This record gives sequence, C-alpha cells and structure tokens, in this order.
Amino acid sequence: MTQEHDFLIIGSGVIGLTIAATLKQKNPSYRILLIEKEADVATHASGRNSGVLHAGFYYTADSLKAKLTVAGNRAMKKYCQQKNLPVNLCGKLVVALNETELEKLHELEKRGKLNGSNVRLIDVEEAEALEPNVVTHKKALYSPDTATIDPKAVCLSLKNDLLQAGVEFRFDTRYLGRKDNVVQTSQGDFAAKRIVNCAGLYADKVAQDFGFGERYTMIPFKGLYLKYTKNKTDVRMHIYPVPNLKNPFLGVHFTKTVNGDIKIGPTAIPAFWRENYEGWGRFDAAEMLSVLGHEAVLFLRNSFGFRDLAQEEIKKYGRDYFVGLAQKMVKSIDPAGFTEFTKPGIRAQLLDKKELKLVQDFVVEGDQRSTHVLNAVSPAFTCAFPFAEFVLNNHIKP
Repeated sequence: MTQEHDFLIIGSGVIGLTIAATLKQKNPSYRILLIEKEADVATHASGRNSGVLHAGFYYTADSLKAKLTVAGNRAMKKYCQQKNLPVNLCGKLVVALNETELEKLHELEKRGKLNGSNVRLIDVEEAEALEPNVVTHKKALYSPDTATIDPKAVCLSLKNDLLQAGVEFRFDTRYLGRKDNVVQTSQGDFAAKRIVNCAGLYADKVAQDFGFGERYTMIPFKGLYLKYTKNKTDVRMHIYPVPNLKNPFLGVHFTKTVNGDIKIGPTAIPAFWRENYEGWGRFDAAEMLSVLGHEAVLFLRNSFGFRDLAQEEIKKYGRDYFVGLAQKMVKSIDPAGFTEFTKPGIRAQLLDKKELKLVQDFVVEGDQRSTHVLNAVSPAFTCAFPFAEFVLNNHIKP
C-alpha cells in the first residue's frame, strides 16, 4: 500500500480532473491521487463529447444546471484562451417548425433570461442573416454564447496542469472495491482520507459500495453523429430543433465542430451494456441482463415515454431517416455528403428506480469520508469548473 493521500479521485474524465484542479487551487499541499481504469484521461464520455459549450437556457431556474451553465460557459472559454486551446465562437439557433414549437421557443427564452443566459428571439430575416441556410417558423432563438471546444485537448491540458502541480496519476488501474478508507484496485490498494467518486458510467456501482445511490442505476444511451464531408460551408453555426422538455435529450441537430466541420446528431439509442460502443466490444453479460431488465420495465410501462423514445431512436440507425430529421431545419443540404459516423459515445444517464424516471439534474451524495458524483450528464462538460467548486463547497468542504 502506498502512503495515504488526502484525496483519492476515481475517474479521470473532466469532472475528476477539474475537482482535482480545484482542490489544488484551494490547498497546493494536498496529496491527491487520481486512478483511472483506462490508459489515459477522457477515454469515455469526456473524450467523446460533442464539444458544444452550452449557454444555459434549457434548464428550469431551480436546477443546478441552470445555476452552473452560464458561469461554466465563461470559465471554459477563459481556460481555453489561457491555454491557447481552440474555441469556435459560432453561436446557435434553435428553430421552430410550427406554432406549437414557437410557443416552446418563448419558454426557452424565458428560462434563459431567468438563468442569466444571453439569448433572444429573432425574426426569420435576422436568423437568415446569421445562417443563410436556416429554416424556421416566424422566429428563432439566438444564443451567441454557444460555442465549441476540443474536449480531449481540454482534458489533456488539465492532466498536464495537474502533473505539474504534483497530482499523482495511476492509469490502467481498475477500481475493484473498498474497505474503510482503502480503495482496492487492479494495481494494489490505496488509502486516502477522502475518496471522490467520478467514475461516470460506473459511478452508481462505486457509490453503492459506500452505501450511497441505492435508489439509482445507470441506463446507458448511445450517441452517434454523422459527419458531413462535402464541405464546411453549407452550415455556419449550430442549428437545433425545439427539444422535448420532458426528457434530457436535445434532438438531432447540426453541430459546428471546433475546426469548422459539420455533423448531425446525436442519437439517444438505449444501449445494451454500459460500454456498448460498437459491436460486441467490452461486452459484459451481467451488465446486459441488468440494463435490459430495467429497459424492459420502462418499455412495458412506457415510463416518461421510454417506449416512444426507444422506437424513435432505433429508426435513426437508418441513415436516410437520420438525415431527414436534420434536413427539416435547413433549406438545402446534400444527403450524400454525410459519409461517416464519428466515434460513438455513451451517455451515463441515471435512472431513479423508485419513480422510474430519468434524473435530469446533477446528483451528488456522500459523507465525511466519501463523495459520489452520481449524475453528471450534459451539460456537465460546460459546467465542469463551477461544478467542481460546487462539489467542494457543498459536499467535500475541505
């Protein structure tokens, strides 16, 4: 066993990295160990993120997401500028297709203004001046602060910062269990005064070893994007549809990447096991039985519209259908220009087993010995810096 650390952080996605960075800022003398089951940081959700920096207008004012997204957008842009990391300040339009969706645009504008987000409704002429290819009904919601960054580059930069600050990393080190304040791993046992669980897709499993998160389980959703390789000019900025505000997914949209590429997506296809990225890779039979069991209950009861969602999402495996959803938002796009799928991602989405509903806000539980980030779904990357401050101030209190 190594010397006891002040903090042991499980998981090196953006949340684990920013919590480590914030701890070091609070007290440079803290001895921090970060363990990661993969060979490097940001192998899963953080490194497969779309890179969109959200602006904070989707969320109700009583949510943590509402409180943290606007500040997170500014903080992430500032960090990227300080580190000379690329930022695409392209902005975003949310478009309506009919009168019902137009009413929802007004609701999104109202939410945004309550949250301090810089958003406003604009008419068709102004929308077309920003994005000549856009199609919308009477109005569009304009968010100039929505941007895109390179999430992998951000995480590698944070890793470098932490190494320079004396944080210890142990890669290829899989969490196996715990006994008191000792974490058991595939590379030996490590002791710490405080354990911080940022394990993403496995955060619920780790939390339950410590007696937390008992009412939750993780339901994985697969996100696929189709890349438009014909050119980078047919779409100038992010174009999003009006989302179904009853679930946490934003619908198929146009994304402008940090280097100007165009892609459409993501899907939100229910996955069969937690790391069900492609084919039978990382297959886990016990996980599949557990996940399918929960999904079967949700499907049969159509909890929160899960059956409808699943049936709709499965259709998106058909490329023509997938592209057709995006085509509704623009005047012209070449369907043949969408030639390749980007690296798939898995959304670690917490399910409340008692209420049979997806948890839409961030969830953190713990006590004086351990802290567990159970639900850090989108826009967690955008919120990462202020979210780390929130966790420290409210759940760790170092």
